[in-house]
Amino acid sequence: MKYRLNVSGRLLELSTPVVMGIVNLTPDSFHLASRVSEQEAILDLVGRHLREGVAILDLGAQSTRPGADLLDAETEWSRLSPGLELIRGNFPEAILSIDTFYASVAERAVAKGADIINDVSGGQLDAAMFSTIGRLKVPYVLMHMQGTPKSMQRSPEYRDVTAEVIRHLAEGIDRLRQSGVPDVIVDPGFGFGKDLSHNYTLLRNLDAFRVLDAPLLVGLSRKSMVNKVLGTTAEQALNGTTVLNTLALTGGAKILRVHDVREAVEAIRLFERYCSPAGA
Repeated sequence: MKYRLNVSGRLLELSTPVVMGIVNLTPDSFHLASRVSEQEAILDLVGRHLREGVAILDLGAQSTRPGADLLDAETEWSRLSPGLELIRGNFPEAILSIDTFYASVAERAVAKGADIINDVSGGQLDAAMFSTIGRLKVPYVLMHMQGTPKSMQRSPEYRDVTAEVIRHLAEGIDRLRQSGVPDVIVDPGFGFGKDLSHNYTLLRNLDAFRVLDAPLLVGLSRKSMVNKVLGTTAEQALNGTTVLNTLALTGGAKILRVHDVREAVEAIRLFERYCSPAGA
């Protein structure tokens, strides 16, 4: 399926998958090397992401790793705002996504130049989120999460994880459409209230998410579903991440959310060549 997003008046084509590069404006992200806070480090990371072919920059100021305590909206905004202003001022053409589950942060971020809102809670942690996005008219990433980051990995249970996640996302899409949201991106939420078996079941069944008729984002980068199988750490998980990203592309992923942009861009280029007609 071919999709396009209206991003602040520009069309982002997803006929070929694209990369969303992570910019962690937080001191406690699970991947140590991804944390940036000083201005020079932020600009260096963003510049490198853009040179390596990123389509979207995803800025987050709150860790949602398993077991993390949640920051309040004001604390999150105080972390996010300086980095957002710095990046928008220095890279005016960049497409900026904001990783937040607070409607107030989403609204302030869009006023400061953000283009997309990426909500790991799928609207579950702030009842005002859907109506706010409907008013702002920006693309919205609807992710599935069982529980909260603090509790989500305490024995998550499903009867049929694929069916339940798809049903939850379908209900969210319907509510978002009723709220006037024009562009919805769906994310199965790997590692967010899923154990290792759930994660791999979802990965095997990604093709089933086509029923939602929405572009599919996957976030597999350096997560425990790599490390628990290979016995690696987040810092050692790049090769495993690339393998899983390639499998996600075969399942229909249109956006790869990653720490390592160049490797993901290369995976997409090779996948596209593999899928092209003979001799192309």
